[in-house]
Amino acid sequence: MPPPIDSAAVPPRGQRIRETIAQLRQRIMAGEWPVGSRIPTEPQLVEALGVGRNTVREAVRALAHAGVLECRQGSGTYVVSTDELAPVVARRLSEDRTAEVVEVRHAFEVAAARLAARRRTDEDLAALDEALAAREAAWRGGRVAEFVAADAALHSAVVAAAHNSMLAELYASIGAAVRSTVAEAMGDALTPERHVDHARLVAAIRAGDAERAAREAGAFLESAPEA
Repeated sequence: MPPPIDSAAVPPRGQRIRETIAQLRQRIMAGEWPVGSRIPTEPQLVEALGVGRNTVREAVRALAHAGVLECRQGSGTYVVSTDELAPVVARRLSEDRTAEVVEVRHAFEVAAARLAARRRTDEDLAALDEALAAREAAWRGGRVAEFVAADAALHSAVVAAAHNSMLAELYASIGAAVRSTVAEAMGDALTPERHVDHARLVAAIRAGDAERAAREAGAFLESAPEA
């Protein structure tokens, strides 16, 4: 017969959640799950952290509310920032500042494309190919919301391939504003004149051509209604 459980040794639920949040934060800050990456699934976290499913769920929800994680329907939960000030930045850029968002994107994405062409790994290229394919599939299917999410995921993959953690964190802080401006540009339907081909950008990164990658990243932001 197993010994009785010492109730004093079992932390109350609130404490367990706080401890789980701290563990998740620690792994994110240590770079185990970098900005732009998908964290393990809920069952995997339950096993890794040794806590219950509800505790994991509440901890993830708290970090999502803080702007550190983002839950994407049908895709998983992603690290979007290590900085809880990100939602403040995103809100400021979302307040009728579309032109400013595009200018900030231009600064970040041109630099990221240039660095990605120099630093991309085979894993980065696979992620770019997957993101590009998902983006094109959403476009062909006319699925606006899915396209906006896939477009953002592709640009995040380019930034991740730059392997500059500060750039990734800063870019993540404007993620909500980026998606908002793209969604606004798309409207209720995906029409041919709004499509921008990103295959050339991915090809330039694959070829290691930093200047061509930078030009491709800058061109669509300067001339297209969406990016």
